[in-house]
Amino acid sequence: MQKGLGHLFWLLMLLGMGSATARETLVIGVENQYYLPLASYEKGTYRGYARDLFDAFAQDRGYVLEYRALPVPRLYASFFEGSVDFKFPDHPHWKQDQRNGRKIHYSDPVAAYVDGTSVLPALRDAPPERIRRLGTLGGFTPWAWMDRIDAGQARVSVNTGLEALVRQALAGRVDGVYASVAVINYQLDHVLKRPGALVFNPALPYSRDHYHLSSIKHPEVIDAFNDWMRENRDRVAVLKKRHGVEKGVTAH
Repeated sequence: MQKGLGHLFWLLMLLGMGSATARETLVIGVENQYYLPLASYEKGTYRGYARDLFDAFAQDRGYVLEYRALPVPRLYASFFEGSVDFKFPDHPHWKQDQRNGRKIHYSDPVAAYVDGTSVLPALRDAPPERIRRLGTLGGFTPWAWMDRIDAGQARVSVNTGLEALVRQALAGRVDGVYASVAVINYQLDHVLKRPGALVFNPALPYSRDHYHLSSIKHPEVIDAFNDWMRENRDRVAVLKKRHGVEKGVTAH
């Protein structure tokens, strides 16, 4: 009888240890800026499509998540030095010089994005030559336009806030704004209540790609997250639609 109780005790201990491992807290480093519908960090709260997606995964698979919001330069430093377990958003091509020699694991695409130029409807088919003043966010490099900018064919007007940036274009103070198309659409739809007041012009330089979750320390969690997304395609699609995270992105 005592022997049987002893076996039971150790079995419960092992189960408890397994549970503790499954419930470990994972730290996701995120950007401390407003970039809805993808994500936003305001007043100590991380929210948006990314938060809902990662929370759903963690709840299903038994993880506890901590979102640590940092300025973009510090986020990169924290990720590469290992003080956060994951980085979001991320992409293998960003800051490539800092990635050399590191084994970084990337998730399957979390959401598609288009960084492009949104213009007044009258300019929806305008050629690049028509865009002389290009608005963008501080810290955001309009890579697709750099050849024309370097050649002096377009100049950049930098703004620190999304709403102010969009208002610049609406007032005609810039010829277009270069940013995430979904983010501009969110501003128009939900903040300014002027849906369609700016439109994406695909005739202008743009880049199309995907956001990823990345980790140096936990490739097994990246694998689990990929499995979960494949098993929950419908749930992920519902989240994308609810947040509008790919609005104007997948239509072109």
